[in-house]
Amino acid sequence: MVKIGQGGLEGIVAALPREKRGPPPVEKWNPPFCGDIDMKIAADGTWFYQKTPIGRPALVKLFASVLKREGDKYFLVTPVEKVGLIVVEAPFLAVELKIEDDARGQVLSFRTNVDDWVEAGPGHALRFEPEPEGGLKPFLHVRRELWAKVTRPLFYDLVELGEERTIDGKAMFGVVSAGEFFAMADASVVREFA
Repeated sequence: MVKIGQGGLEGIVAALPREKRGPPPVEKWNPPFCGDIDMKIAADGTWFYQKTPIGRPALVKLFASVLKREGDKYFLVTPVEKVGLIVVEAPFLAVELKIEDDARGQVLSFRTNVDDWVEAGPGHALRFEPEPEGGLKPFLHVRRELWAKVTRPLFYDLVELGEERTIDGKAMFGVVSAGEFFAMADASVVREFA
């Protein structure tokens, strides 16, 4: 593990630009790798630094804004340095669901645990991964290869909104948002549990 710059978390915060116009362009930043730090995002969305929860929501939001994924690894990136951290399952949680209708039909918008609103649809897919013990784990694409795990209560809401459609000649159960159908599972499997 390395210390960031000279001052740990304060070093990351000090190196960040102070612009307020949208998320920082971390995809354009390619600073040198400075090592891993003792930071982890737990499966429940809690951010830890040196095994202690980061209790300031504004600081968590700031770090979330400069989170970058490269392959299976996660980094905090500033214009001058890049440090690795551990993400247990997904860097964000989808914790609130808003259902609206517009010209595209049903639109599902999710609030993450860092207060970003993401509309499922083109560019922001929902995916459903099978769990080893059965069931599904739902995820929402947030940005730049970063995903939010959809909380269990919201997953139940998605199932309630689900419908059956034929995809490539196969009956699938899924949910629609902004004109796109996101398949959860084979419809015959879902019917068994209905």
